Amino acid sequence: MTHSIDQQRMNSILSNDNTQRYKYLIKEVSSTELVWILTDEHGCVMLNSDDEDCVPIWPNEEFATLWATGDWQDCKPQSISLKKWHAKWTDGLAEDELAIAVFPIPDQDGLIVYPDEFDYELVKYRKKK
Repeated sequence: MTHSIDQQRMNSILSNDNTQRYKYLIKEVSSTELVWILTDEHGCVMLNSDDEDCVPIWPNEEFATLWATGDWQDCKPQSISLKKWHAKWTDGLAEDELAIAVFPIPDQDGLIVYPDEFDYELVKYRKKK
């Protein structure tokens, strides 16, 4: 289930800092049960941030699309069900020694977390609901 976000709400979310965007992502992913990535003909888009190779993720298709400019203009947003994320992506990213770039926006790479940290935050949030 996806739902669109109006421009005013998008601008408000984009003005948040990395921590606030991470909290928003956890809430949205828990609600929609979808994680958004960008893909091209080679697969999932990767970023290098500090000393980490990362897979960037977003809470909604619209935010992933915002990132698809410049070098990534040919990339397309793709959703991954939360069930599939837990079953395949968490362990796969960890095995490949990849981190997650949480909700990067133009000019900001986003918070860098490890796959098990991300899953922990999702589980913790869902238990509170």
